[in-house]
Amino acid sequence: MPSVSPSADDDRTVHSDGAFADRGAPDLALPIGTRLGDRFVLKEVVGRGGFGIVYRASDEKLRREVAIKEYMPASFALRSDSGEVILRTERHREVFTRGRDGFIDEARSLAEFDHPALVKVFDFMQANGTAYMVMPFYRGPTLRQAIQAGSVPVSEQWVFNTLRALLGALATIHARQFIHRDIAPDNILILDDGRPLLLDFGAARRAIGEESLDFTVILKPGYAPVEQYGGRSSSMGAWTDVYALGAVVYWIVTGSPPPPSVGRLEHDDAVRLVDRMDRRFSREFLSAIDRSI
Repeated sequence: MPSVSPSADDDRTVHSDGAFADRGAPDLALPIGTRLGDRFVLKEVVGRGGFGIVYRASDEKLRREVAIKEYMPASFALRSDSGEVILRTERHREVFTRGRDGFIDEARSLAEFDHPALVKVFDFMQANGTAYMVMPFYRGPTLRQAIQAGSVPVSEQWVFNTLRALLGALATIHARQFIHRDIAPDNILILDDGRPLLLDFGAARRAIGEESLDFTVILKPGYAPVEQYGGRSSSMGAWTDVYALGAVVYWIVTGSPPPPSVGRLEHDDAVRLVDRMDRRFSREFLSAIDRSI
């Protein structure tokens, strides 16, 4: 079973371990062996994306393996020879700072939550001109990888159990008026014990996208409900995540997400799951998923 840390984000090429990389990008990662603070030593780069780098690291104080996610927006930041994160141009400072603040806010929030289907944050820090969050090093494929590899039993009972765990995680964050806003098959990990884990709240990416009004940065077409296209947080709520999770189940059943929600306002050409007559699932279950999207 591959090892996968909490995702950097879903930017370019999917590696076999579920991490991501931009093929043409320079290597912005810190050198292996770098020490962060007085206790963490970087051992391996396990994830890269447009907004972050994830390392496998050793916590020398508690003698455990951890994942460390670094805020590194590759489109407008570089790494100096000393390891500092520097801006490509000064005009990017405001958006860089906005993304870093979102990254730190996400770390603080996740550190407060405690649910077996939510990624846990042990600690966070600022160093090298950027920010880091420290998490458990989780092992297992993403939901997309697991289903494409046929390593999970796609039955109604399995989907129901997975949904129940993820809905419990969402109930935990929604009770604190926190919204995930980025649920998709690549942001759900299936751990070695079969438990689903909700990853990557993507607060830094969202903060940068909102600042630049670039919705391609913060949306996953097919999984994003229509209110996310407006970009106004006041129109979003628990229903935003329910739509996205329903779209994930739609993808599990059909192999594709529903058509983008903004296009469905004028003409809804999404095929209802109850009309597909999939023998693996009851009509009642499929009808419930249809109502969620």
